Amino acid sequence: MKRSRFTESQIVGILKEADSGVAVNEIWRKHGISSATYYKWKAKYGGLEVSELVRVKELEAENSQLKRMYANLALENRKLPRQVDSSEVELFPASKRSRNTAGGRLPSASWGRSSL
Repeated sequence: MKRSRFTESQIVGILKEADSGVAVNEIWRKHGISSATYYKWKAKYGGLEVSELVRVKELEAENSQLKRMYANLALENRKLPRQVDSSEVELFPASKRSRNTAGGRLPSASWGRSSL
């Protein structure tokens, strides 16, 4: 990814110049940016203070870390059933499966209803 010539705090400063009443064309020329760059920055950073920008970056970093942790735990969780030998632990014994007469399904009519 291409690295910007400007830091986020510099970008916020440039946007504040425009908010203070300086002509936008002057800002483009002064800082050597295109109109598309200015409006892209305005959409992304418009209305933010430098302190808020720092907080957003911290939250994005924390969110990224949490996503990585979740992905690692999900992978470990998927590996667990494969590590257990199926002959040692039988989740659905054959004796209970054979008693079920609904073809592998439980009757839904009796679920959650009392027979008074």
